[in-house]
Amino acid sequence: MRVALAEDGALFREGLLMLLKAAGHEVVACAAGGDELVALLRTQPVDVAILDIRMPPEPDGGLVTAERLRAVHPELGLLFLSHYAESHYLMRILQIGTDSIGYRLKEKVGSVDVLTDTLTRIADGEIVIEPMLAKRLVERPRNERKSVVSALSEREIDVLRLMAEGRSNTGIAGQLFVTPKAVEKHIANIFGKLGLHADASEQHRRVLAVLTYLRSQRDSETSDR
Repeated sequence: MRVALAEDGALFREGLLMLLKAAGHEVVACAAGGDELVALLRTQPVDVAILDIRMPPEPDGGLVTAERLRAVHPELGLLFLSHYAESHYLMRILQIGTDSIGYRLKEKVGSVDVLTDTLTRIADGEIVIEPMLAKRLVERPRNERKSVVSALSEREIDVLRLMAEGRSNTGIAGQLFVTPKAVEKHIANIFGKLGLHADASEQHRRVLAVLTYLRSQRDSETSDR
């Protein structure tokens, strides 16, 4: 896989380069900031760009860089890395795109297997979300009466959490030890309860389900203050 990397931390950048090369990936561009990476990729086609969320030219330079790259290379996969699992980062990332995109913690991509699995899923068009963040997103808010997901069953919450990780129906079935047919039924129930009708693709509705929960959780937390 052809990969580009932008990371302003020299030690982490060198470590990630070693991992990528050990996994057999071709690193065709490497930079310490977003402006440099955008310039390098003007003539260098890549499959996935790995971006530190907090890097130059701005505090959240990785997000700004991604917006610039997607405008020029709409098929480019994007993997965002951060020390922190923050829902507001995820919401902005999903505004950039809902295909071939990922958000992982830096500490969790420190092995060849995890990094390669993440990059492969992104290159295949999937959304990959840090499991810790996905789990947090689907925990029930303190004031459930204000949440639009309060009607979901415990099993549907489990399915939504795994959907938020970007897992396929087969992957969800394997995690929950149920059949893919059962997963399809749970997902249909989730879409129905969240008011996500069949006028959009299933992938788009999966993303909307996660965003619906994010917004309901944020609204609930704001109301409790």
